Amino acid sequence: MATSSSTPAPTAHALPSYLQADHLGPWGIFLQQVDRVEPYLGNLARWVETLKRPKRILVVDVPIHLDDGRIAHFEGYRVQHNTSRGPGKGGVRFHQDVTLSEVMALSAWMSIKNAAVNVPYGGAKGGIRVDPKTLSRGELERMTRRYTSEIGIIIGPTKDIPAPDVNTNEQIMAWMMDTYSMNQGSTATGVVTGKPVDLGGSLGRREATGRGVFTVGVEAAKRIGLDVANAAVAVQGFGNVGGIAGKLFAEAGARVVAVQDHGGAIYREAGLDVPSLLKHVADKGTVAGFEHAEVMDADKFWDVPCDIMIPAALEQQITKANAHRIQARMVIEGANGPTTPEADDILHERNVLVLPDVIANAGGVTVSYFEWVQDFSSFFWDEDEINKRLVRVMQQAFAGVWQVAEQHKVSLRTATFIVACERILHTRELRGLYP
Repeated sequence: MATSSSTPAPTAHALPSYLQADHLGPWGIFLQQVDRVEPYLGNLARWVETLKRPKRILVVDVPIHLDDGRIAHFEGYRVQHNTSRGPGKGGVRFHQDVTLSEVMALSAWMSIKNAAVNVPYGGAKGGIRVDPKTLSRGELERMTRRYTSEIGIIIGPTKDIPAPDVNTNEQIMAWMMDTYSMNQGSTATGVVTGKPVDLGGSLGRREATGRGVFTVGVEAAKRIGLDVANAAVAVQGFGNVGGIAGKLFAEAGARVVAVQDHGGAIYREAGLDVPSLLKHVADKGTVAGFEHAEVMDADKFWDVPCDIMIPAALEQQITKANAHRIQARMVIEGANGPTTPEADDILHERNVLVLPDVIANAGGVTVSYFEWVQDFSSFFWDEDEINKRLVRVMQQAFAGVWQVAEQHKVSLRTATFIVACERILHTRELRGLYP
């Protein structure tokens, strides 16, 4: 598949006063990605500035009582990037390094992702600057409930629907749903997705992002002549996304040869015992200490001989410093924003196919959409039905992106942006500006 590696000249953007031009962070990466797609938007390019300005940003103080009687304050965010195609949709992450720039970029990537798979959502994202491991369960619940109350003025089943992200889970969503419902005076299950099944959550939601990664990986492998059944796979991050993707690839016959996470890296050329490793991670919280593997220096992960590499941890993991070391034929982005634009170009020059986050990890939001629909109808599907629908949506979306990439001779990332931006901006044009 032919792709274009030309890098456009840097564009001077009109930046909001709350960002620093010399340190844009992840938001700067999104702006570069929009610059690359603009030449392909035709008449819709007149609306492109819409994508470079989030619709709404809320920064909140989150004070709570700690168990020892002290009062602690945390910084929280909720950003709604675009709602032209429907209510905002995107996760909430609890992490000590969360920044406004990061949440802005994540909300924008959600806009692209939702439009790429054609679900009727806009993009949103939220977060709190906190290391949740330092909090007790009671403190975590109080922080979650206070944050939900603070952002309650802009979220809701028809406004903006949060979901789990880094360091958040079904329990966090249950607390958010209950808090919002208490403030509304009635149960509103559709305010969040990724909830426990007993509270209106969907079967298959927990595994959906990893299943989507696997699905587009298989589709791409067919197109480049890669036999998944004989492929070697390296995974960064072995949680909900990387762990499920690794499990599905192993079940398809692939060898998961290396895994890296926050605790370290492990390697086994013959292939790791993925079910045992998943149990170890569930018990220990890291791959470190897994007996049936060699310990590997964490930085050596990028040198592992493999056919498929899946970065499923955090942003900006593949950079110009390590992209030239990757030996994979294909990189599937399970995480959001794991590859910098400079690294993208290096991988392209080395003929490494990159399946971008905005299509590769869209399985989660696709099943979140299914959950939202089920909550509204109070009628729930079985897991087989959900998985079939997910695979069908992901296959169709990927086929459309591949076709656009072939047509314009561009990367899959740029092709995904073309598909998504055309949908978003066409909707914006049809709706016009009010007043």
